[in-house]
Amino acid sequence: MLDRYLVILLVKLGVGAALASIIVRSNLVKRMLMRETRTMSQRLLLALSFGGLFAAGAATRVMTRGTYQAVDSGLEGSMLAGLLGGYVTGLVSGILISIPAMFDGEYLTMPLYAGLGVLGGLLRDCAPDMEEIWRFSPLFDLHIFRLFRAGRDHRRSAFQLAFLAAILFAELLRQSLGFLFPPKGVYYLSTWGEHPATVLAVYAGTLLAVTLPLKVWNNTRNEGRLEEQQRLLIQAKLQALTSQINPHFLFNTLNSVSSLIRTNPAQARLVIYKLSNILRRLLRKTDNFSSLREELDFIEDYLSIEVIRFGDKLRFEKDVEPASLDVLIPSMLLQPIIENCIKHGLSNKVEGGTIRFRAGSNGGRLRLVIEDDGAGIPEEQLANVLHRGIGVSNVSERLKVVYGNDYSLAIDSQPGQGTRVEIVVSELKPRLAAVS
Repeated sequence: MLDRYLVILLVKLGVGAALASIIVRSNLVKRMLMRETRTMSQRLLLALSFGGLFAAGAATRVMTRGTYQAVDSGLEGSMLAGLLGGYVTGLVSGILISIPAMFDGEYLTMPLYAGLGVLGGLLRDCAPDMEEIWRFSPLFDLHIFRLFRAGRDHRRSAFQLAFLAAILFAELLRQSLGFLFPPKGVYYLSTWGEHPATVLAVYAGTLLAVTLPLKVWNNTRNEGRLEEQQRLLIQAKLQALTSQINPHFLFNTLNSVSSLIRTNPAQARLVIYKLSNILRRLLRKTDNFSSLREELDFIEDYLSIEVIRFGDKLRFEKDVEPASLDVLIPSMLLQPIIENCIKHGLSNKVEGGTIRFRAGSNGGRLRLVIEDDGAGIPEEQLANVLHRGIGVSNVSERLKVVYGNDYSLAIDSQPGQGTRVEIVVSELKPRLAAVS
C-alpha cells in the first residue's frame, strides 16, 4: 500500500510543478503575481486562472473513475489561490475547482475547498510581510530553532509554523470528512488504519504540493524583478551619460557666443536664438531614444550654429536611405562625433572642410558612417581615442549599455586626410526602447 501511495504522491508533485509552470506562461498572470495589491477584477481573473487549471485536474480524476488520482490537486490549489490572491480569489477558486467533484456526487468538496481558500486568505492577512509567503519552507525544525533564538524576529518564525500547521490541518480535515461521510463525501487518500509511514507520506505529499508551486512562482517573480532592475539600471546609466553630453555641448556653444559678441553681435544674437531652439528641444525631450530622422534634425540645428561660426568653410553632406530614418537610436548619439569632427578635425584647417554622413539599414542592422577631411588623428593617439575625453568615450559607453556586445564602433584616421567613424548596431524594436 505504501508503494502505491508513494507513486501517486510523486506523480502528484510532478503534476503540481507542471500546473505551476503552465499558469505563469500567461504574461497577464505573471504580472499579477508580481504585484501584491490587486483590483477586484484582477482577483477574479486570478481566481479564474487557478480555478480553471486545477478544476481540469479534478475533472480528469472524475472522468477516469479514479485511475489518475495524482492529477487532482484541488485542495492545494484552493489554498494557494487564497494565499496569493486573498479571500475573494480563494473562495471563488475553491468553488470552481470543486465543480467536477460535485457532479460526481462528492458534495462536501465545495464547502471544503471554498473554506480552505478563505483559510489561505486568512494566512495572507496574518503574514508579517508578504514575502514570508514566498519564503515558506516545510523544514519546520529551522522555524522552531529560530522561534526560540534570541534576537530573531519571532513573528516570522511563528507565521511559518502557523503556515505549516494550516496545511497539515487542511489534510486532516479532508481525511476526517472522507472518513465520516463515506463513500463519496470528499475525495481523499485514506490513511485510517494504515501504517504510520503511509500517513506520513500523505501529509508530506500535501505539504510539498503546496510548497512546490510557490517555489516555481517565486523563481518567476525573481526573474521578473531582475529584469526590471536591469531595465532601471540601463535607464539610470543612459540618463547619467546624456546629462554629460548636454552641458558639454552647451558650454562649447556659449564659448562660441562669447567670441562672437565682440566681433559680430548680430551673428551672436542669431546663435543665441538657434541655441534657444536646441535647448527647448532638449528640455522638452525625456526619452533616451529618438528616431534617426529626429537626430538628423537636431544635427542640422547644431551645425547651423557652427556654420555661423566657421562660415562657408564648414560643409555638411548627407546620404541617408529613407528606410533608415525611422530606426530608433540612443538620443544625442551623433552630436558628440560631429562635434569632434569640427573641433579636432576641421577647426585648425584654414580652408575648412566637409563632414559627410551616410546611413543605411540592411538585414536588421543599421550602419552609420561619419567622416571628415580634416587633420586626422595621430597614430599614437588613435589607440586610446575611445578612452579619452567625453565625446567618443561617452558614445562608446552608451552603445555598450544599450546593445551589450551586439554593436561595433570603428574609428579609422589618417593624419592630414581625415577621420572616419563607423557604427553598426541592430535595429531597435519598440519593446527594447522601453528602457527610456
